Amino acid sequence: MIERAYYKDKISTFINTSPDQILGELSSRHDFALDIMQRNSWIEQISTLKKNLCGFQTGYIFLEFSIPRMGKRVDVLLVIDGVIFVVECKIGAKNYDGHAIDQVLDYALDLKNFHEGSHDKYIVPILISTRAVRQFDCLGWYADHIAIPLNSNGNDLSEIIRRVLTDIPTQRNVEPDKWAYSGYKPTPTIVEAAQALYQQHSVEEISRSDAGAINLTQTNKCISEIVDYSKNNRRKSICFVTGVPGAGKTLAGLNIAIQRLNPEHDEYAVFLSGNGPLVNVLRESLVRDVVARSKEQNKPVFKKETASKVSAFIQNIHHFRDDGLKSEAEPIEHVVVFDEAQRAWNQAHAEKFMIQKRGMTEFAMSEPEFLISLMDRKKDWCTIVCLIGGGQEINTGEAGLIEWFNALQNRFKHWDVYYSGQIIDKNYSWGQDLASKLIGLKTEQKNMLHLAVSVRSYRAETLSAFVEALIDGDNVLAHTLHQEIENDYPIKLTRDIRHARDWLTKKARGTERYGLVASSGAIRLKPEGINIKAEINPVMWFLNDKKDIRSSYYLEDIATEFDIQGLELDWIGVCWDADFRRERNEWGSHSFKGTRWQNVNDQHRRIYLANAYRVLLTRARQGMVIFVPKGDHGDYTRLPEFYDETFAFLSSCGCTPI
Repeated sequence: MIERAYYKDKISTFINTSPDQILGELSSRHDFALDIMQRNSWIEQISTLKKNLCGFQTGYIFLEFSIPRMGKRVDVLLVIDGVIFVVECKIGAKNYDGHAIDQVLDYALDLKNFHEGSHDKYIVPILISTRAVRQFDCLGWYADHIAIPLNSNGNDLSEIIRRVLTDIPTQRNVEPDKWAYSGYKPTPTIVEAAQALYQQHSVEEISRSDAGAINLTQTNKCISEIVDYSKNNRRKSICFVTGVPGAGKTLAGLNIAIQRLNPEHDEYAVFLSGNGPLVNVLRESLVRDVVARSKEQNKPVFKKETASKVSAFIQNIHHFRDDGLKSEAEPIEHVVVFDEAQRAWNQAHAEKFMIQKRGMTEFAMSEPEFLISLMDRKKDWCTIVCLIGGGQEINTGEAGLIEWFNALQNRFKHWDVYYSGQIIDKNYSWGQDLASKLIGLKTEQKNMLHLAVSVRSYRAETLSAFVEALIDGDNVLAHTLHQEIENDYPIKLTRDIRHARDWLTKKARGTERYGLVASSGAIRLKPEGINIKAEINPVMWFLNDKKDIRSSYYLEDIATEFDIQGLELDWIGVCWDADFRRERNEWGSHSFKGTRWQNVNDQHRRIYLANAYRVLLTRARQGMVIFVPKGDHGDYTRLPEFYDETFAFLSSCGCTPI
């Protein structure tokens, strides 16, 4: 069993144990060489705790308690009379820094949301700044029994603990080991997951393990077995991993790419995506994380060197493709993961791009055909992993799944094909007969290549089904599905953007990230202060903190479906324009051209627009508010009838107005 904490014991034993012995136990479990600053910090921390805990003989103490999802450790966890005290110590700090307050609240939220033993407990986050002036905080509670963070200078810690225990009902005693080692079922953001995997954490450590979700571990094992078989038998294989929005496809892909990045055993792997914002955000998040961790460990690294290593692991699929055009040499990689493979270009779009943008005289292949041909150059073995999101094509020329099977049928029948049975579903097939495309290929169906349950929205596993019913126009089914999630996953409606902004800022706690999104066709939201033509910087929008006006927190810059696909926030405000509106009890598709709205009649463009809203509605992990404008009788481009029926339909789906 992996130890959750560097040190744990009864408080009574802790008080009677010498500081040197406690320090020795902490040092022995420390992953890196103990520097003088860390040693002195622990010494002062131990001294402060001994002075304050003398009156709590029946409790338990944990030092450096692991929070796997965040890749961090809580300085101190106290379990006293069934209450969990989460304590972050800032030795020498002269003020109660807002970032530190968010940090300790994040720890408390992580325990409440993902640690089974803490779900029904009162949790109290406390920030200790040892050189700060004493602060008398009012004791307040959130609805889920997490206390509003309390500040202490260390001298008043015992008083704070007594005040908390007096304020709440009597709690049952907690068995410390049973509590500490109860199930931990994290649901990391894709940024958190990428950071943890890059630090060599296993997917088991950072993913849920409950029976209610199709286990990412099983999918990972299935892909690994395919790679091993291909390697051992010198085969070329391709596997298609399908999944509902937020089911963890990208997480599975990142994990397999990291596992197979093993140059010592002649295994090279790369994670490829045509999603520019996703690539840039993941790269920058990994670089920032590596630099920050190395600084904490007194082993500073150069950011430029780190960025170079990360860029070799996560690449833009178009750069990978262009490198293959420059040379006929076989790629170094044996394992290639294509994220959002359904968005690869069809032949017409690929040919047009190659001739106009790359100066080629001819290019008679779809993007899937060329990418398979590139890996087919391998003389020994290779595996392509295609991550497929149903209903996620949002741009002109994106071919869906059919082009991959056309390429296999026409040129690569010698490849082994593994797939989930879901690929014949309408969201993957675009109404085409994919089953017939399997005839004559060396195929094997594997059910574990499908991820059926969203883990992005850990509060509402059926969110994707609700959104599907909404996009299909089935308000009766949507209402039924909404009833299943409404207690845990709020979906609110408003006709005032100010109310949407206020709701988001009040809902988020700690560093929970929130932001506003709208479709790229939402041109007439501009009078509401929502200008989708003002492009965001995705790296700054997704990664920068609350003090940066370019971040999502400021609720000024708006992300579109192109910015946010594959990524997520905790809380989202979806801004709904007249491009996708209810008309005579069905969805109407419109594009704003010049001075007016025009009907969209092209079938593929209608699908892209519906998919854009599907993407926007499945980006929030904990809840969302939908803003539908009232319109303006004096503006023919924003007439109230463009919005009223949409608002009424969303209400009939169960979304409640605020």
